Amino acid sequence: MTRESYPAAPREETADVLHGIPVPDPYRWLEDPESPETERWLVAQAELFKRESEPQRFKSRIAELLKSGSVGAPAWRGDRYFFSRRTPEQEHAVYYVVEPDGAGGTERALVDPMALDPSGLTTLDAVQPDKEGRLLAYQISVGGDEESVLYVIDVATGTRIEGPIDRCRYSPIAWLPGGEAFYYVRRLPSTEVPEDERQFHRRVYLHRVGTSTEDDVMIFGDGMKMTNYYGVSVSRDGRWLQISASEGTAPRNDLWVADLTASPADRPELRVVQEGVDAQTGLVFGRDGRLYVHTDRDAPRARVCVTDPSRPEFEAWRDLIPQDPEAVLSDFAILDDLDSPVMLVGWTRHAISEITVHDLATGERIGQVPTPGLGSIGSISERPEGGHEAWFGYTDNTTPPTIQRYDARTGETTLWAASPGAVDVPEVRTEQVVYRSGDGTDVRMLIISPASGEGPRPAILYGYGGFGISMTPGYSASILSWVEAGGVYAIANLRGGGEEGEDWHRAGMLAHKQNVFDDFHAAAEHLIETGVTTAGQLGISGGSNGGLLVGAALTQRPDLYRAVVCSAPLLDMIRYEKFGLGATWNVEYGSADDPEQFGWLRSYSPYHHVEEGVRYPATLFTVFQSDTRVHPLHAWKMCAALQHATAGDGPILLRNETEVGHGARSISRTVDLSADTLTFMARQLGL
Repeated sequence: MTRESYPAAPREETADVLHGIPVPDPYRWLEDPESPETERWLVAQAELFKRESEPQRFKSRIAELLKSGSVGAPAWRGDRYFFSRRTPEQEHAVYYVVEPDGAGGTERALVDPMALDPSGLTTLDAVQPDKEGRLLAYQISVGGDEESVLYVIDVATGTRIEGPIDRCRYSPIAWLPGGEAFYYVRRLPSTEVPEDERQFHRRVYLHRVGTSTEDDVMIFGDGMKMTNYYGVSVSRDGRWLQISASEGTAPRNDLWVADLTASPADRPELRVVQEGVDAQTGLVFGRDGRLYVHTDRDAPRARVCVTDPSRPEFEAWRDLIPQDPEAVLSDFAILDDLDSPVMLVGWTRHAISEITVHDLATGERIGQVPTPGLGSIGSISERPEGGHEAWFGYTDNTTPPTIQRYDARTGETTLWAASPGAVDVPEVRTEQVVYRSGDGTDVRMLIISPASGEGPRPAILYGYGGFGISMTPGYSASILSWVEAGGVYAIANLRGGGEEGEDWHRAGMLAHKQNVFDDFHAAAEHLIETGVTTAGQLGISGGSNGGLLVGAALTQRPDLYRAVVCSAPLLDMIRYEKFGLGATWNVEYGSADDPEQFGWLRSYSPYHHVEEGVRYPATLFTVFQSDTRVHPLHAWKMCAALQHATAGDGPILLRNETEVGHGARSISRTVDLSADTLTFMARQLGL
């Protein structure tokens, strides 16, 4: 393809001068999605993508592998439990309740997104049964915008008794006993905040079921930072209220508790647990009267401490489960219907999950929970009133999601529920390797390849490297389809993630962001040097923060990669704070308003490092028009810049999808997106 065949995109002389340095922005006009110029350009890009796209090679196989469906862990309320499941023919998971009736219980659907909206555009964002299991709060959004609207239904009848309550995006629901009221988080009305701040300004409220939201009492958040996120929970007995506050996505939180027997629910007397401390901490009020503290304070791989609820401050904490030198402590559950109560502790050791058993009184390790294999474990759940059983999700690269049940009386783990669809999963070979990054740091990578034969093969390298999010093994129809067709798929556990604890995260954020890109380049070089693939057969893929990763990779080392899929990316790191939820991420990346931090951002911002005459890899941008987290303008501007600049012969294409957003989507849309991206990679890498 020649550059002349790309849609016309005028380069303007727009530039900002920041801290005395000019910052060109020739495609700023693409920041306005409603301008006629942008609309014409997007139509032309869609026509180009259609002309350049080959017939989807992987669609039927991805769809077949996704017919496994899915299943979620149970939330118990007495003998009644709630869970989610997606059957092979369903577009979205359905949320069910199971009533005890002897044999296996009677199952009823409570929230079915397709019944609410047959178009498939409505997604179920969150659910929370009340403490007795009589009421269910759920949140839905439409078209991918993630602007959750809250409803409450009667579980027995399915009757809607509350809602819609809007402005509830990312809201926890903390029920008080009896189901008469709950705490929740809601944004201020748009009439009370500037237009460009409507995504922010959250507050904690108390809502009494059956009353107008106009009567809700603001509990917390007034006068605090507009980008704060709040967590709120109430202990099972209703005595203890817990409120946390985090500035954006910062890896730290302030924390308060209130005794609701000593102060009223609408005027709780909050007591500081930690404030202004660079650590993340959460509390669990045990049935035994002890307060359990899950924290990375003075323990970057996390630990569990205990104290008395009347003394929640740091000075009273004592270690129960100390920090492990290698594994990251992810969660825990308490089983107390035993002669000697125990704590189950979930860990990830170099991205692989395990669960250990400890004496609840002393913390001494006394055993290990059997797990199905080397994979990922979801959160461990127990009955709120106590018991001897626990449930946890499990998946690995060839196992669709399952729910496992552990019985502490027998020490056995058994399959409680499998994904409902039977699928023929291909045989693959999975290995975890260790390679060395540019500064000598050891980094791990999972390599999934065909069960037989040797390389070099067409390979896709995937990474994320941000926000402390770990890349752990999981079932993926897209990965399995690629490997079954003869390719290799590699997932690097880059700095910036959480695979090795909070220190690992911080080694890839703010001033240290370049470490993430260096780890990724080193992963690519390792795959080439060990004969897994060649530079001409190597593609890279990433989305969101991972889109920033591959955007930086293709501008820093265009020689190293043959093809790129860049999805919902951040790419203009000078102006990212001005759009979507960008203002909540300056705690991860830094702010261009600060001279030093501007220097960090400018050093790698992909959009600002596109140079004319460079042979850039073939690149496919996939973006979602309703994305309210990362605005599609990042990909639009970068696409125009690359189309103008590249001297390479690989195409620069844009797949712009409407009525979907950054997160959940229907299965059919998932299949189409995966098939398009794999088909692009196969064409460019020669699979």
